[in-house]
Amino acid sequence: MDLSNSNTANNLEAAFGGESMANRKYLFFAEVARQLGMGELSKLFKETANQETEHAFAHFRLMHPELVVDDAASLTEEQKKAIASRCLELAIEGETYEYTTMYPEFAEQARTDRDGGALKEFEEQQKESQEHAQMFRKAAHNFGLLTHIENHHARQYTEALNGLNGESAPDKKASGDPATQKWICRQCSMIYDPVTGDPDSGIAPGTPFEAIPDDWHCPICGASKKTFVPYEEVLAA
Repeated sequence: MDLSNSNTANNLEAAFGGESMANRKYLFFAEVARQLGMGELSKLFKETANQETEHAFAHFRLMHPELVVDDAASLTEEQKKAIASRCLELAIEGETYEYTTMYPEFAEQARTDRDGGALKEFEEQQKESQEHAQMFRKAAHNFGLLTHIENHHARQYTEALNGLNGESAPDKKASGDPATQKWICRQCSMIYDPVTGDPDSGIAPGTPFEAIPDDWHCPICGASKKTFVPYEEVLAA
């Protein structure tokens, strides 16, 4: 579907929002009916909520065709990561909007209206949205780390295959410069690069491995700092 027409795109987004809201509303009604002992009515609301979910999914697929997965088995690992990364990007975008714009504005209005209950709710949701955004950013960062790990594994397997074919292993050496010396986790192969650091763990870019606090842990597997060893890279020809 051609979404170059902005009105159609806006209508799809509005329809997605309406169907999504209906889903949560009907689930709320289902819980109310359950508490009232009206099992059949509760079941009706749940069934309708599921249908509204399918409607919302259909709209969202049109809005984001890049996320549609028809045959996962036919996708490469890079394609799978690209789709998952896009999901994280959209999640981060949504949660960031909530805690930087939506809830602060709602809270300010509640404060003006002297609605203490709403103000408390909006402030709590603002904090929770911020936590969600941080979690999604952490997940996105880890995807990047996993890419380096898999590249490392691929090189190892290539060297092993070449070795079986009688080829000599390439010369490797660890960098002698702390500013560029990478370190690798012996437990999961996560590679720490001082150039990029580990901002999600409070380690700023440009931080040599030796300068990282001793209580720092691998962001992938949680191994301690002492589990890391200098990473030897293939020498340039």
